[in-house]
Amino acid sequence: MTEIDIVKISALIKLLRPTQWLKNLMLFFPPFLGGLLLQPGLLLKGVLPFVSFCLASSSGYIVNDILDRHHDAKHPLKRNRPIASGAISPSAALSVAILCLAVSLYLAFCVSFIFQLILLAYVVISTWYSLKLKELPIVDLFCISSGFLLRLEAGGEAFHIAITEWLFLSVFLLAIFLATGKRLGEKYSLGEKAGGHRKSLLSYPDGFLQGTMYMTGGAVLVTYTQYVILRHALIYTVPLCCFGLLRFIMRVQAGQGGDPTESLLKDAPLFVVGLLWAIMVGWGVYGG
Repeated sequence: MTEIDIVKISALIKLLRPTQWLKNLMLFFPPFLGGLLLQPGLLLKGVLPFVSFCLASSSGYIVNDILDRHHDAKHPLKRNRPIASGAISPSAALSVAILCLAVSLYLAFCVSFIFQLILLAYVVISTWYSLKLKELPIVDLFCISSGFLLRLEAGGEAFHIAITEWLFLSVFLLAIFLATGKRLGEKYSLGEKAGGHRKSLLSYPDGFLQGTMYMTGGAVLVTYTQYVILRHALIYTVPLCCFGLLRFIMRVQAGQGGDPTESLLKDAPLFVVGLLWAIMVGWGVYGG
């Protein structure tokens, strides 16, 4: 394998944004929280749904990168993306996106018809988000939130588990919280150039994103507490949730970026808190 081939493969992997696949672990939340994750064959049952959403999300990211390539080329970090940097042509990237989407829809159909409908809803919203909705203030936040909610519902469908009201609300508000932090992080990092990169940032009045982040952060703490309060062992995870929310707010306000995935992977305290949360919930649900 030549050096050129290695560079092309590296650019292709980067194009798919595999680090963002962490979001698709949301599909396993229903069986994990429901105490069913360790049932024989259940993890194997989750392979097709997980791969399906990974390919669908990668397809959406590619389409978004194609449409945003001129803006990304002027961004201090996004200019290194494969399409913006010229490492992969828009036509080649589109071919990869179509292939990912086709395989994704086939795998979704193999799971169930309802699961495929949920995935289609995710694809449609993601596409319209890339084309227009990301330019609309508040609407862009709800579009991002819908991605998390659809993953949660898809997980419930794939594993035949009902989603409780408090879990739905917790995920919805957490997604709005994280989306707001991401937009605020962009506004801080880009400064006066923020509007040139993302039009919706021009429409948010000063203090609106901060206020929304504080409001939804507090609401998440309330809904999550309501969700775990009847599960006595899980109530001790509330302080971890509180710490994680405050740490993310501090990170955004300090100008360290608001991307949820990057924050989790690059911020040691957030990573440790997330790991401890998973261990404590696992012990609370499965330890008894």
